[in-house]
Amino acid sequence: MPTSPEAPAVRQEVEDVVVKMFVATDERDWPTLESCFTDPFVLDMTSMVGGDPATMTPRQVAAAWADGFKPLSHVHHQVGNFRTAISGSTASVRCYGIALHHRSGISVEAKSRRFVGTDELDLSATDSGWRINRLKFNLKFIDGNLALEQAA
Repeated sequence: MPTSPEAPAVRQEVEDVVVKMFVATDERDWPTLESCFTDPFVLDMTSMVGGDPATMTPRQVAAAWADGFKPLSHVHHQVGNFRTAISGSTASVRCYGIALHHRSGISVEAKSRRFVGTDELDLSATDSGWRINRLKFNLKFIDGNLALEQAA
């Protein structure tokens, strides 16, 4: 099937926003994180916590993640195996994802935990570039210290 010369460049732009979101999270760069999302944005972590997907503003997402990651010394996301589809001004990205959380300075032996799953992201083209309007994490498994924030 023929593709336009712009197709690889557009796919790269879309995937770059996804990578930018994960790197901004790891670096706790909340303004950059906010710039990755549309307003409103849908966050679906129901595979981990149950309930319903949450519709939030970019600022609310950044504030929630900043608060949730505050007790952790390090957060590291690794994504790959991108499957990207673009249709006009919308795009979807499916990828594998691993998140590692580590907490230094605690007395317990297990100082980290690992989340393994897949991410589903929907993006929209805006005047400011591609933005993520929905993120769904599909948990495969978690291991390590599940009570990392409470550890002393």
